[in-house]
Parts: sequence; C-alpha cells; structure tokens
Amino acid sequence: MSSTAHKESLSPSNQSQGKDSACCLCSLPLLSSSIGRKWIVAGTGILLVLFVIGHLLGNLTIFPGPDWINAYAEHLQSLGPFLWVIRLILLTIVGLHITCTILLWHENRIANPKKYAVENTLKTTIYARSMRLTGLVFIAFVIFHLAHLTWQGFNPETRTWVDAEGRHDVYRMLIAAFSNPFISAFYILSVGLLAMHLSHGIASLFQTLGLTSAKLRPLFERGGRIVAWIIFAGYASIPLAVLLGILRYPHASACSFCH
Repeated sequence: MSSTAHKESLSPSNQSQGKDSACCLCSLPLLSSSIGRKWIVAGTGILLVLFVIGHLLGNLTIFPGPDWINAYAEHLQSLGPFLWVIRLILLTIVGLHITCTILLWHENRIANPKKYAVENTLKTTIYARSMRLTGLVFIAFVIFHLAHLTWQGFNPETRTWVDAEGRHDVYRMLIAAFSNPFISAFYILSVGLLAMHLSHGIASLFQTLGLTSAKLRPLFERGGRIVAWIIFAGYASIPLAVLLGILRYPHASACSFCH
C-alpha cells in the first residue's frame, strides 16, 4: 500500500464512515448525518412541546374541582391498550430526542476540542448553556413523577381512593402529594428547569427547520421564552394552590361556577 493510500484510509472522513458503519443505530437514514439528527431533534422537540402543553391542560382541570380531573383521568384509563401505545410512542420520541442530542453534542466536542473563548461564551444565554443539565434533571424528575403519581409506588394506598362516582380519586391523591412541601418544591424546581430548557429549545426548533432568519430570530427567542414561562406558571400553580390552601380536600370552592 502506498503512503498516499495509507493516509486516505486514515483520513477523518473515512474514520467517521467507519464509526457510522460500526453503529447500527447511526446507519439509519436520518441518523447517519448531523443534518438528519438535527431534524429529528427538532421534530421530536415539537411533539414533546405539544405533549407538555396538552398534559398541562389536563392537569389544570383540578381547579374546577374533583369531578373534572377525576373524569379526565377516567377518560385516559378508558383508552385501555391504546393508552400504552401512546406511552410507547412517547417513550420512543423521548429516546430519539435524547439520543440525537447526545450524538450532536459528541460531534461538536470532536469538531471543537478546545473550549470556547470567554467572549463567545458570554454571548450565549444561560438557557443555551444549561440545555443538557436542565434536560437531564427534568428526565430524572419525570421518572420520579411517574413512580409517585402514575404508578403510586411511594403511596400504594392511594390506589384504593375512589370518589362518589366510583372513579379513582386523582384529586385527593394530588392534594395529598402536594401537601408535602418538599415534593411541591421539587416539582416547582423541575418545571422551572423545564422552562429554562424550552426557553432556548423552542427558538432553536424554528432555526433548525429554517423557519427563521437573523431579523426574526430575536422575535422567536422572545416568543419561546414567553411560552416556556407560561407553561411554568401553569404547572407551578397547582402545588402552590395546594400549599396556599386554595385547593384542598375535601373540596370547597368559593366560586359557584365550579359547583
């Protein structure tokens, strides 16, 4: 083998191709290029934002009273096996989002082994610099949240709580959970980190999809922050309302419309 051929075989592009071919996951069409991975991150990010908003709207049914949120929870359970299909699809979306994000981060580290200059770091926002940290902490929170309220792993007695209609008393379960100030504080902190993640992530989605420009970017960034912190306010309002006694069990409301 000539020295030229030997150099070509050791070139970065050939090494990269070798790595991609060695990884069956990265050999998938969209995952085989950084552009494809960015599109997956953007697409799954949009779906996750829509889920977060939809989940929030469902959670806010706690404010009209037990009948609303217990009926909402019963409707979800009535989906039966289809609910598990939705959960598996959502889990796949989360897995793709995390995997592609890690792959892109790893590529950037290889392409730019030296740390950024101080002046360049200062130009980025705290939301952008903390994307990986806020994402990982929020994932840990989601696992705890599922174990705590969906699977009732910490308080199995809540599985037997039913309302007057014979439905699972989700209202009472949430009141009991958020009456613990430590759980409420952890919940508020976690949705705050989610808001930080979305503050940068929403604007980045539009940039990746090519729907923004240098002139429109500040508008999208501002809009992303507004949406992110509205989502935070919605989620945080529930534990705060419990701690302040606005939501309590048995339900008592000063609003006649809620009865």
